[in-house]
Amino acid sequence: MEFANKEYLFLLLLLIPYIVWYLLYKKNAEPSLRMSDTFAYQYAHKSWRVRMIHVPFALRVITFVMLILVLARPQRHNAWNSRNVEGIDIMLVMDVSTSMLTEDLKPNRIEAAKNVASEFISGRPDDNIGLTIFAGEAFTQCPMTTDHQSLLSLLHNVNADIVQRGLIEDGTAIGMGLVNAVSRLKDRKTKSRVVILLTDGSNNRGDISPMTAADIARSLGIRVYTIAVGSNKPAPYPVYVAGTKQYVNMRVDIDPQTLGQIASVTDGNFYRATNTAELKQIYKDIDELEKTKMRVKKYRKKYEAYQPFAIIAVISLLLEVFMRTVVLRRIP
Repeated sequence: MEFANKEYLFLLLLLIPYIVWYLLYKKNAEPSLRMSDTFAYQYAHKSWRVRMIHVPFALRVITFVMLILVLARPQRHNAWNSRNVEGIDIMLVMDVSTSMLTEDLKPNRIEAAKNVASEFISGRPDDNIGLTIFAGEAFTQCPMTTDHQSLLSLLHNVNADIVQRGLIEDGTAIGMGLVNAVSRLKDRKTKSRVVILLTDGSNNRGDISPMTAADIARSLGIRVYTIAVGSNKPAPYPVYVAGTKQYVNMRVDIDPQTLGQIASVTDGNFYRATNTAELKQIYKDIDELEKTKMRVKKYRKKYEAYQPFAIIAVISLLLEVFMRTVVLRRIP
């Protein structure tokens, strides 16, 4: 609440001399009866009227205060924001080759990547985000969308067993995965278009080389962040022998030089994640770098709020008159 005419509040200072006058001089102005001795009355019971003798004064003070507040024009206001959001177009490109089942990240590389990517998606509700997956070939798992629930559902269904089931050729076609994502972004009209490419291998499949794909992205003004995921030493990889799950140590085969060049050419960044905590931090860093632009306008509508104060003033004035003329009426 605020007051449109705050200067009227200074009138409340007039209450100070009025209260002082009432306490010091008012009782001397009242009619009195002289008596030789009041000892006999010191233990006399005080009636309720005597106890309420100062109530009219209190009601008058309340009336005065309420009238001053009415003159000061109290106002309430409703405020709301209107925002214009300029979202960012983001394509997530995720490696789903069988090597992503390696368990140096917990529970394995692909599940750790999916979990961190899900948190990233949930934290950017205003952005268009899509998903490309690749192994020996690439395809779009989810086109650009702001329906993040559908996107998260499709991301949850991603698994490296699609290679084992023969649905996609095994291998690591980084160039094909990047080109697929770029093709989804090339006709977008937003000012900021981004690819986040995650892989645990080096390019060994596909008809398009990673650097050719990077040059295409650069020509279209698309920025690429590359993430190499996997530990720096041989890591446990699950194999099944006669239906029994066993582990063999798999050598990490990452090409950081190519991934770094892709990021450099497209004005992005290259990251290395050897554990889940580092992977989470990488996505946080990218989230900070790629902020959604937002313009906020604030609106406020004011309402006059003097009515409660006016009602209290009228009620207290009527009560004072009633108390003086009826309840505490004095005989002349």
